[in-house]
Amino acid sequence: MNPEMFQKALAEAGIQLNDQQMTQFNRYFELLVEWNEKINLTAITERDEVYLKHFYDSLTVAMHVPMTGENYRLVDVGSGAGFPSIPLKIALPDLDITIVDSLNKRIHFIEEVVKELGLEGVHAYHDRAETFGQNPQFRGQFDFATARAVARLNLLAEFCLPLVKKQGQFLAMKAQSADEEIEEAKNAIAILGGKFLEDIQFDLLEDAGQRHILRIEKAKETPNKYPRKPGKPAKSPL
Repeated sequence: MNPEMFQKALAEAGIQLNDQQMTQFNRYFELLVEWNEKINLTAITERDEVYLKHFYDSLTVAMHVPMTGENYRLVDVGSGAGFPSIPLKIALPDLDITIVDSLNKRIHFIEEVVKELGLEGVHAYHDRAETFGQNPQFRGQFDFATARAVARLNLLAEFCLPLVKKQGQFLAMKAQSADEEIEEAKNAIAILGGKFLEDIQFDLLEDAGQRHILRIEKAKETPNKYPRKPGKPAKSPL
């Protein structure tokens, strides 16, 4: 998917990108490749693949879940090189984005991207999800929490649901069938105050594989003891 095809495909999906936004995506790609030589950000570095499997794939969440017009706040947990949060910010400038990642080198990359692209309303934090979710400054403050294939759903729910406000949504982006994970995570989601809404299934363009967006609503407040201390959720998942 070259940049022109990327822009056209997004327009057909209802997301219009102007010349400035296309320039931002191009610079983002350049920075990704440049920094990837110094730190491990992604195994995907060929331009057309980056536009399809990182940029377009990140924006599929906005194609299925309305995110415009309400001054929404979104937190991206374990963002890595900024997916899906940075493509969402470029395409939907009114979104207020918070990014948390446990590796400081990746946060430095995000900060460089934000500076180079002239993005406003992006806040990057070097922290573990367990401690970030217990911080009163962030707990229960976000309309959306996203996580893109970084762990099993029951673990992600413990990291993400404490950050979401009531009636907000946790959106887990998965690249494979999620039935087993959904079943496995039912108990955790209930304990954490969540309500599973749906598994949005679709095929990425150009036969690039199936994708799933798991929508979980925050139905009630998460008990204060979650997320548990660093390391505990991974060692003893709910």
